Amino acid sequence: METFNVIPFPYNYGITNVPTFSPPFQPYNYTSLTNTSFTDFPTAAPPPPITTPTIITTSSWMDSRLWSRLPQPLVDRILAFLPVPDFFRARSVCKRWYGLLYSNSFLQLYLHVSPRQHWFIFFTHKTPNTTNIYRNNNLDDGEGEGEGEGEGGGIVSSSRAYLFDPYEVKWYTISFPIIPLGFSPATSSGGLVCWVSDEPGLKNLYLHNPVVGSVTQLPPTRRPRLFPSVGLSVTPSSVDLILAGDDMISPYAVKNLTAETFHIDSNGFYSVWDTTSPLPRLCSLESGQMVHSHGRSYCMNYSPFSVLAYDVSSNAWWKIQAPMRRFLRSPCLVESNGNIILVAAVEKSKLNVPRSLRMWILQGCGTQWAEIERMPQQLYAHFEQLEEGRGFHCVGSGHFIIIMIKALINKGLLFDIHTKRWIWMPSCPRNANLSGEINVNSDANFQGFAYQPTLAAPATALVHQLATSSLSAF
Repeated sequence: METFNVIPFPYNYGITNVPTFSPPFQPYNYTSLTNTSFTDFPTAAPPPPITTPTIITTSSWMDSRLWSRLPQPLVDRILAFLPVPDFFRARSVCKRWYGLLYSNSFLQLYLHVSPRQHWFIFFTHKTPNTTNIYRNNNLDDGEGEGEGEGEGGGIVSSSRAYLFDPYEVKWYTISFPIIPLGFSPATSSGGLVCWVSDEPGLKNLYLHNPVVGSVTQLPPTRRPRLFPSVGLSVTPSSVDLILAGDDMISPYAVKNLTAETFHIDSNGFYSVWDTTSPLPRLCSLESGQMVHSHGRSYCMNYSPFSVLAYDVSSNAWWKIQAPMRRFLRSPCLVESNGNIILVAAVEKSKLNVPRSLRMWILQGCGTQWAEIERMPQQLYAHFEQLEEGRGFHCVGSGHFIIIMIKALINKGLLFDIHTKRWIWMPSCPRNANLSGEINVNSDANFQGFAYQPTLAAPATALVHQLATSSLSAF
């Protein structure tokens, strides 16, 4: 597994013209490409006669006199297509490439041409419960990065995330030492991870880009809460956030379910934690994340199972009945290419139906479900044996869905919706030391989110402008 380091990033990119900053150049060891061949290279000259073939070696194609003549805009465009880990490796080539991360013109080009990569990001954390107020305790893997005070949630000077590339089936690790203690990841969108304060009361939130290390603080909520469900939708020109759940600040208080929304866009419209319309009656939300699709947020409702939906434009909540709701176990909602998919284990003990793990897609009407997949029976038997009733959680990104067994940090299934292929995920190498700690602490888990690694998220600049205008008003 590879590691790439993040660099703190300026906040005003993509909004104002900021001079390009080139950090002091430091020499790097660079190994040129080898065993590379090119074919069908265009040429204006006619082909040589067959009797005198021309032999072109790899070294001639790598002649620096040829490649040094490429115009810089073309070189920048090529670099903008690189995956994020490859881009960070390429920064070690020369001083100019190292400074591209601070160039507004390059970042605007990157946002325009860079292909979207549907990855996953995972964190180690303690699961919230209703009887114990917890703090963020990202477990250290003992490799010397960061400091700690041992067990029990001591001082941690750095946090770590694990990126999973489903296309290459490959793990990466990334460290970011700037998230304050007492915050836990809640959701993600548009390359940003939303961190929410753990303490009961008014919630503080951060939008964090783990790749470049930027952190943007949002205004605190207006209602005190314990463990709300959080939904986030980030586009290049807007940020939408919703917190739904109990207003109580004690596990023993009477629940009063409400929701608040935060919105800001590039057209100048914003609303800071306005209260939404009332939630449907007899709701039972547990702490968790929402999924977002086409201007609507969805989350699970319990006892009995159903799905709660919220439309941002109409400010309306409603319930969607879950399929086979009386026989579901560990239901999870995921978003896949704009579709809402319900993943759950089915256990019909009184009927002659085998146990299975199934997937349903929400139809265009918004109220009906259609089954799209069942885990092969032999695979489910192995999965059920490993799970041992612990439960599981799911996350979707693009046309991939990952199913992680709770309390087992290195046991997960990857499902490709396009090819209908199931594979066991490879173990995260740097998580080997964490596996024992996760198994010992039953309240700890490996929490995952859909993630699109990006070098720039212009919408965060809108939040900074909102903070600046609020300060200038006083």
